[in-house]
Amino acid sequence: MRKIVLAAAAAFVLSSPVMAAEEIKPMKRTWTFDGVFGKFDKQQLQRGFQVYKEVCASCHSVQYLAFRNLQDIGYSEDQVKVIAAEYQVQDGPDENGDMFDRPGRASDRIPKPFANEQLARASNGGALPPDLSLMTKAREDGPNYVFSLMMGYTEPPKGFEILPGMSYNTYFPGHQIGMPQQITDDRVTYADGTKASAEQIASDVTAFLHWAAEPKLEVRHATGIRVVLFALLFTVLAFFYKRRLWARLEKH
Repeated sequence: MRKIVLAAAAAFVLSSPVMAAEEIKPMKRTWTFDGVFGKFDKQQLQRGFQVYKEVCASCHSVQYLAFRNLQDIGYSEDQVKVIAAEYQVQDGPDENGDMFDRPGRASDRIPKPFANEQLARASNGGALPPDLSLMTKAREDGPNYVFSLMMGYTEPPKGFEILPGMSYNTYFPGHQIGMPQQITDDRVTYADGTKASAEQIASDVTAFLHWAAEPKLEVRHATGIRVVLFALLFTVLAFFYKRRLWARLEKH
């Protein structure tokens, strides 16, 4: 038994450098929302929503977002109503007890692409496309990871065997991913005329997904700054009050 334990330990030690070598850090990018003073670029978020709608929404949901939330990224109330009306939302039951479809409203959540998990798996070769609402918070260094994943598709190295239906991705654990490459140059035509390079598209949709995960990021940053300023002001006032108090005591 002792020999088995020692052998297992030796195997782990010997394999550790290999495992460490396999770990690939995501690409580092500078985001407008980074840091204490970080803010979202609303024009970028609108482009990112366009990418989500035209490229990602056929498989992935953003179940925590309602159409009305899109006003926070610069869409007007009327624009949100138009966007919502492009979707069909199940409602009911009606007076006969039947469910029915109707055009979406601003108060509706953005519909999921599949009615249930079983249909989602059946449509994707058994794989379940994850919801993207919290994706950038669910992964370490989330925005950089998501961006790197979308840009990480390449030909596998020589000798690397790809399973049927899988694609090689530099940044995905194990390097085999069930989602084919989705982001390519000119995959979308931006409404604002921005050149749609693959890098631009990946950057824009990543920013949108991070906003979906952290819609109150700017409020949180602003609150944090106010708290720090108040703490500094209180510290200065307390310091001078202390000096004045001790000055009185020293006279006695």
